[in-house]
Amino acid sequence: MVNFQDAIIYLEQVGVADVLLPFLLVFTLVFAVMQKTELFGKDKKNIHVIVALVMGLAVVIPHVTRVYPDQADVVNIINNALPNISVGIIAVVMLLLLLGLWGGTNFAESKATGWMIGLAMLFVVFVFVRAAGYLENLPNWLYFLDDPSSQALIVIVIVFFVLIGFITKEPGEKKGGLFEELSKLAKKP
Repeated sequence: MVNFQDAIIYLEQVGVADVLLPFLLVFTLVFAVMQKTELFGKDKKNIHVIVALVMGLAVVIPHVTRVYPDQADVVNIINNALPNISVGIIAVVMLLLLLGLWGGTNFAESKATGWMIGLAMLFVVFVFVRAAGYLENLPNWLYFLDDPSSQALIVIVIVFFVLIGFITKEPGEKKGGLFEELSKLAKKP
């Protein structure tokens, strides 16, 4: 019986990661740029396809025939760089999700919003650095973060405050969140 992992290993052995994926990436990016810039004029899709095809093959064929020097193989560089870029994109999306959770649309209202953005950035960086294995030993004053019950308590408290914010918001009130409330508190005399 073949499972999903065996299928992925088979696809890697046949060259999907070394040939097909880099070709598709280069072809798609070159084609999209040429369509957007209209380099050869409007409605010249056939020329754009040919140029993108040539560029994609020009990247993959030297890799397959081992013409590239080991340290300058474009496909290896792409295959090594993309996972790191993906982690960066995921970190940015997580930061945007955190900021969206607090309802921040106008971040220049008060100092409190700046602090919340900074804390969200530090939290995302901490999570990703910790997941990468660089902070396995936390300082003594942060050991409570390793305890699953403490983690659950923190999540419950955050969810509680978010729910209270949604429940107590007036129906006609504009969409906002924690940033709005902190801004109001900061402006009070």
